[in-house]
Order: sequence, then structure tokens, then C-alpha cells
Amino acid sequence: MIDVLVIGSGPAGYTAAIYAARAGRKVVLLTGTQQGGQLIITSFIENYPGFADPISGPELMEKMRLQSEKVGVDIVYDVINRVDFSQRPFKCFGESAVYESKAVIIATGANAKWLGLDSETKYVGRGVSACATCDGFFFRNKEVAVIGGGNTAVEEALYLTNFAQHVTLIHRRDTLRAERIMQQRLFVNEKIKILWNTEVRDIIGNDEKVTGLSLQNTQTNEMSEMPVDGVFVAIGHQPATSIFVGQLKTDDSGYIIKDSLSSKTSVEGVFVAGDVCNPTYRQAVVSAGQGCIAGIDADKFLSINN
Repeated sequence: MIDVLVIGSGPAGYTAAIYAARAGRKVVLLTGTQQGGQLIITSFIENYPGFADPISGPELMEKMRLQSEKVGVDIVYDVINRVDFSQRPFKCFGESAVYESKAVIIATGANAKWLGLDSETKYVGRGVSACATCDGFFFRNKEVAVIGGGNTAVEEALYLTNFAQHVTLIHRRDTLRAERIMQQRLFVNEKIKILWNTEVRDIIGNDEKVTGLSLQNTQTNEMSEMPVDGVFVAIGHQPATSIFVGQLKTDDSGYIIKDSLSSKTSVEGVFVAGDVCNPTYRQAVVSAGQGCIAGIDADKFLSINN
């Protein structure tokens, strides 16, 4: 019998597992398909506390994995396809086994929505990003483009003006979906230009980094090219919560709803941490902090209900 089953191997999952294991609990962490979460596709991290020099996403996650193992976390490479939270012990059905546990911590994260271009995949971490807060610093005095028309895209564009020489917002329609106050801030910013009715058809590069974009006007079908140093895809995120539908309460976008002051979900004994419940910040340090809370909450729950 597992005391705490952690689903997910990003900063939230590893931190939750570390805290639960250090409390003396038997902890199993299931990695999922992408061990290390979204940070695996992040080239350099400069804003995670404790590292004076930039550290790569894969290297940071490897350090967390090793630390987890050192404190006794059992790391299992498996993917959960179905869960049953109707009674304790909870049951999670993986591809390799069925896991029964007294408590569960969900840290499955949220995946950025991408354009679906082969060139986009090729240049992720080499000019293509889905997080201005994470990577904006690397484009100081550069030309960058932001793709999207909602709040996320406008926020990314405004943030990037702190670094980039010029920002172009590319939107496939002639109006933005962002809140009006956000639009007003965008329109008055002299460093931002908007390309209306425009879609990105391809990302151009020299095999090492991004050099430009191939664009198409959605009204005239006219093709053009625009030189850029960086491309920020801001068309939203999708929380990895499909297996929890009908088991836990989620909001309209699919994010798991938790107690405002803790990591408790709608099911007693099931806790949540990281991007899967936090659509706003999406930062590794925030996810790690929430993982800490979830690990402590799970231990307290077991102390009362064991």
C-alpha cells in the first residue's frame, strides 16, 4: 500500500514527493510521458532561485529527480489512463500496473497549445517559446513576434517590451479577444505593432536559430516574410486533466479547482499542485512552492486519517 501517490514529474511533482517522503511516508511518483514536465523543452533558466549561472531545464529536472530518489521516493516510469477516487484506497490505473494509495497528489501540469508546424518543433528553445516570462530576457534588443489574440498574447507582448527592441503581435482576425483594458495598454505602446488578419505559415531558420516568419494574409491570401529573432506562441494552454473528468471539480477551462489556502481538491485525500490548477503564473518556482504545500497537506491528512 502506497501512502502518497504523486502523478507528474515536473517541479510540483518532485517537490511534493520530496516533502512527503521526508515526512516518513512511502511515496511513489509516476513520471508520465514527459519526465521533467515542460521544463524539459526549456533551454536555459535564469530565474530559479539558487543558481547564479543559467541552468538548462533538463539539468534542473535531473537534479530534482536525484534529490527525490535520495530521500526515498520510488520513481516509476508509467502513465495513468484512468483513476477511481470514489473510495479509499484510491486506485490509479497505469499502463504497467494498478496503483492503490491512501492519498494522491496531482501534478500533471498544463501543455502549451502550439501551431502544429514542423519548424515550430524544430526551433523550440532556439527562438521559439511559449513563455515570455521564462525566455524574454534572452531577446534583449531583438525583434520578436507574439502569436495570438487573447489575454495571454497581449500580456506576453507587453512584457516583452521590457527587453525586445520591437514586438509584433500577429493575429488571424481583425479584433482581439483580450480584455479591453489590456487592449488599451497594447495600443498605446509604441514598441508594439499589430499585424491583423495574418497567420503564420512557417517559421524560418538557419538550422541553428529562428531568423524569420512566413506569413499569409487571411483576407487576400497574400504571402510575405518577416525577419524576427524570436517567436512567442501565445494561443493558450491545455491542462492535463482529461483522466480526472467526473472525479474532481474543474473550472470551465479544465483546470482542477482547489481550496484557496491549501492544495485540497473536491475529494478528501486528493491534492493538487502546479500548472494543472494554476493558469495564471506558470512558473517553475511557483509550481515547486505549491508542491511543497501539497506534500505537507498530504502528510497532515494521513496523520489524521491513517
